[in-house]
Amino acid sequence: MMIIYTPPKAAESIPLIDLGPSFSGDLQARKGVAWELHKAAVDTGFFYIENHGVPQEMLDGQLALAKAFFDLPLAEKHKVDVAKSNCTRGYEAPGLQTLDDGSPPDLKEGFLIGNDLASDHPYVVAGVPNCGSNQWPDKPEGFRATYEAYIEEMFRVGRHIHRLLALSLDMPEDYFDEGLVEPLFNGRLLKYAPQPENAAFNQIGAGAHTDWGMITILLQDSVGGLEVENADGDWIAAPPIPGTFVVNLGEMVRVLTNGLYRSNMHRVLNNHSGVDRYSVPTFFDPNYFYEVKCVPSLMPENGKPDFPPTTVGGHIADMYRKTYGLAA
Repeated sequence: MMIIYTPPKAAESIPLIDLGPSFSGDLQARKGVAWELHKAAVDTGFFYIENHGVPQEMLDGQLALAKAFFDLPLAEKHKVDVAKSNCTRGYEAPGLQTLDDGSPPDLKEGFLIGNDLASDHPYVVAGVPNCGSNQWPDKPEGFRATYEAYIEEMFRVGRHIHRLLALSLDMPEDYFDEGLVEPLFNGRLLKYAPQPENAAFNQIGAGAHTDWGMITILLQDSVGGLEVENADGDWIAAPPIPGTFVVNLGEMVRVLTNGLYRSNMHRVLNNHSGVDRYSVPTFFDPNYFYEVKCVPSLMPENGKPDFPPTTVGGHIADMYRKTYGLAA
């Protein structure tokens, strides 16, 4: 019987990738996982990961840490207000950031950390943008130790995903290793209150945007609200799956792959009346001065890729200026 050709449809859900075989000593097993990453990257630029090795008690503890911090009195949170930082670290009040250019400010509340660099670090001395020390709150008790232990695990997972990303592009597994000796990262705790009835037009928890860097590793609670744009331009839900992270690719991956891999728009709308949503994204990238350019395996025959090379830090600094309304 003749099978009439019909064009394939874009993904209607976010794929779940089992990382378990990628920790094997068998290269073919690791390449099998990398192929799953490749398929997800071409279609949505988003995927869940399971069997990543981060203990469930650490996941639960990090979400509990977020709730405990945001439950503090406002005066306590303002002790580490981001306005007191010269490198955008600390407490972010609702409405401080606008991710969807032209829309009203986002409704989320946040706390932001990054590479904790002392005043005599060469980057700080040289005035490299967004480089400096974190502001650590005194409360809740054990905040810094808990968060730093979590970030150590995110470094492990982030490096591992970069090795799979290299394999998925038919490059040596260690292709990105040089840039990940001292990776650049930003970690956030986020709280999304229920969507208010009196919100301005198109004002939601986090407006539609793409992420700026290489990869984002997102821990989300059980409330839900994350939505992703698929290849057809339709918005699909990325509901919570216990024990998983949601990983998405940022704009720099488009440069790496000459547009083959997607960095898709996503947004957050907390429509669950009376229930706060908490999430913990970690934005994980090679070091500040790492050059991001088209990988050799995808270089066009004419040697002229569609995206010019950039640096990790330069691009991220530009995006900070844009989304926080800072002077360029």
